[in-house]
Amino acid sequence: GALTTFIILGQRWGIVFKKICFTVFFPHCRTLRFVPEESKDKIVPDEDVLKTLLKTFRALFINDLRRQMFLLNFLPKLKSKYPELETACSTISKVVDDNQQSQIIFNPEEVLFNTLGFSITRSCSSLVSAGTGVFVTKGLVPKGTVVSMYPGTVYEKYEPIFFQSIGNPFIFRCIDGVLIDGNDKGISKAIYRSCSKRDQFGPLKMSDAFWLTNSMQNPLAVGQYVNNCSTEKSANVCYQEFDVPEYFPIEFKQYLPNIKYSHEVQRPLRCVVLVALQSIGPGEELFSNYYTIIS
Repeated sequence: GALTTFIILGQRWGIVFKKICFTVFFPHCRTLRFVPEESKDKIVPDEDVLKTLLKTFRALFINDLRRQMFLLNFLPKLKSKYPELETACSTISKVVDDNQQSQIIFNPEEVLFNTLGFSITRSCSSLVSAGTGVFVTKGLVPKGTVVSMYPGTVYEKYEPIFFQSIGNPFIFRCIDGVLIDGNDKGISKAIYRSCSKRDQFGPLKMSDAFWLTNSMQNPLAVGQYVNNCSTEKSANVCYQEFDVPEYFPIEFKQYLPNIKYSHEVQRPLRCVVLVALQSIGPGEELFSNYYTIIS
C-alpha cells in the first residue's frame, strides 16, 4: 500500500520512522530531526543512560522493600549488595505481626523526584486533538537527562507484527529495523503480558508489566505518550536506543518496561529512552521528533 511504499522509500533516503502510524507527510521541517550519521544518533553516552536507570531502579527497589522480600529470600545473596536492607528487614520482622506500617513507602513519582530531581505524569496534551501527553509535574529536568522510557514488546524486523499494528499508533521503529509495540490495550497488551509471564522464574520477574495498568511501578515508562512536536511546540526530548548489557542486575529487571517477543533471540534487550534536549521545567509538556533523517 501507500504507507508501505513510503516506508521503503524512506529507508532508501535514510529516514527513520520513530512512530510510523500518525502521518505519511512532513508538512514542516520542524517536525524532522537531522543527524549526520547513524552512529551519532545519541545525545548522551550509553554509560550515562545505564547510570540513570540503575540509580532510579535501586531507589524503587529499596522503597518497596516489603514486596521484595520474596525475591530476597529466593536470592539471599542479594542482601549483601544492599547494606541498608539489614536494618529495614529487621524492622519488618518486628512489626509485621502487629499489622503496623514497617516502612515509609513513597509512590513511584515521589521516588523519581527524590532520586533524579523531577517527576513526570500523563495528562491531557496541550496540543489540540493530540489526546494524552506527558508533563513534568515537579522539579527541573536538566539537559541531557533521561526523562522517560518507551515501553513495549520488542520485535526483530523479521518477526510477525501485522495484526498488532492494525490501527496501532504506538509502533516505534529503531534505526536497525527493530520494532517496539508500546500499545497498552488489545492484542498488544495480551502479547506483552504473555511474554512477561513466560520469562518469569518464580518471584524473579524479567520485565515490568505495571505500565499496562493505572498502577505504575516504573514512573519513567510513559514514553509512548510523548507527542510529536509541531510548528508551535518544538521538540524538547529525543529518542535514544539503548541495549541492556548482560551484567544488568537481575533484581532490577523487574523495572524494565520491555520484553522480547521471541525467547530465542540472543541479542541484548533493546530499550528506548527519551533524553532532554534542553532544560524542562514544571508544567511543561514533553515533545519529541517522530522522524529522524540520517545523512
